[in-house]
Amino acid sequence: MKRAQTAEEREREAKKLRLLEELEDTWLPYLTPKDDEFYQQWQLKYPKLVLREAGSISEELHKEVPEAFLTLHKHGCLFRDLVRIQGKDVLTPVSRILIGDPGCTYKYLNTRLFTVPWPVKGCTINYTEAEIAAACQTFLKLNDYLQGETIQALEELAVKEKANEDAVPLCMAEFPRVGMGSSCDDEVDIKSRAAYNVTLLNFMDPQKMPYLKEEPYFGMGKMAVSWHHDENLVDRSAVAVYSYSCEGSEDESEDESSFEGRDPDTWHVGFKISWDIETPGLAIPLHQGDCYFMLDDLNATHQHCVLAGSQPRFSSTHRVAECSTGTLDYILQRCQLALQNVLNDSDNGDVSLKSLEPAVLKKGEDIHNEVEFEWLRQFWFQGDRNKICTDWWCEPMTQLEGLWKKMESVTNAVLREVKREELPVEQRNEILAAILAPLTVRQNLRKEWHTSWQSLWAECRLGNSLPASDRFGWAQKLDSSIDGGRGPGPCKESGDGMGKARVFQAPGEGSTVCGKGVPPSQCTPREKPHS
Repeated sequence: MKRAQTAEEREREAKKLRLLEELEDTWLPYLTPKDDEFYQQWQLKYPKLVLREAGSISEELHKEVPEAFLTLHKHGCLFRDLVRIQGKDVLTPVSRILIGDPGCTYKYLNTRLFTVPWPVKGCTINYTEAEIAAACQTFLKLNDYLQGETIQALEELAVKEKANEDAVPLCMAEFPRVGMGSSCDDEVDIKSRAAYNVTLLNFMDPQKMPYLKEEPYFGMGKMAVSWHHDENLVDRSAVAVYSYSCEGSEDESEDESSFEGRDPDTWHVGFKISWDIETPGLAIPLHQGDCYFMLDDLNATHQHCVLAGSQPRFSSTHRVAECSTGTLDYILQRCQLALQNVLNDSDNGDVSLKSLEPAVLKKGEDIHNEVEFEWLRQFWFQGDRNKICTDWWCEPMTQLEGLWKKMESVTNAVLREVKREELPVEQRNEILAAILAPLTVRQNLRKEWHTSWQSLWAECRLGNSLPASDRFGWAQKLDSSIDGGRGPGPCKESGDGMGKARVFQAPGEGSTVCGKGVPPSQCTPREKPHS
């Protein structure tokens, strides 16, 4: 079922269609390193894009980071996400895991990911495996290294801009360390733009994804990730990417001159100026251990895509996530604000309220929606994936669920007051006017989430996004008013106690079983073309 697109999605789709209409049956030009004007074009039009080839990075990191990637992959820690694109739920071809500061989250394409915490001082983290703990330590080490490199690049960018230099490097290993354009104002600003608080790890094996989309504007070939801006980042903050492709040998694609355009066996990152049909795009080859940096406002003014090679590839993408509304501390404080209106609780769960002021009631219902749809449903929809590496989120989410239940009691208390005959008509109408919008939003979003449950079951029988969580029943109960409690399909339980398994049957499908403790990554998603 297709859901309504947001205004931003509609505008983006309209721009894409206009651009394709202008192109008709022609391709826009793009450049690779074998083109004579490649480096000059990079310097002139993409000066805030920086490459560090693998040879300029320490051997210690090149040894530890690939081992960390493979460890997390071995333990089934990376998952494909069911995301919202153009109003539809789509299973990503790329598997991901978010690692970062404890209590942080990162949201992309309507999906909130919850960090597997890296081991920072003052925080106790119980990892499920010593190898996983070591891997998280490695990505924290990589984060520190990339932060230092980013600060250096931003400082050099500022110096170059002030000196108005325009030098074209001779080789890619040195090109371009810096570029021209508006730069950071002072040292504090530079450090804040490089204060990476999360890394989004990605993995894809293109040989297992035969339905990858073709790049639509330049004819660059198969895309692992379509053209996009990275979302939900601090304004003008940098992004740093460490790339590791599992190349069979360094000599696989020696004769790049035999290809017209980019070598399809080599992974590339593509860049273009947003909605510009005059400036050639760039396709930059990525080899084992290469790093690239997007500085200043490059992520806002340009778009990038990831072009698939022939071998599996990992990447670690370090970001300054905009977390003003995306941390555990934030949402717990919001809950405290909403529940300040509770006067007392009764043994049966009912509550009485301090105030019936419409503004106070509306604020409480808005927070109620935020807790349910931005946190609880997001977390439990992802199943047990957040327990594979650590139990860090289990206690906070249980606490959050308890607070949500109390907010449900608050809503019921408000409705009881509205029904009370002694309540003046004018006051009743004011209360209803205040709470109608958040309650309508809640009903509509519950329907959308119900649709997402159905999309999930349609996409995979028991795949990387299957919610094998005990809280699946929690969402079913919430959605019981939508379709009589059926949820996405019949559900029965087998076994007993903690060892029981849930048996789900999606409409029109054979039943599948998810035993408790079986990592979803061990299951095989249906290979279905994305629309």
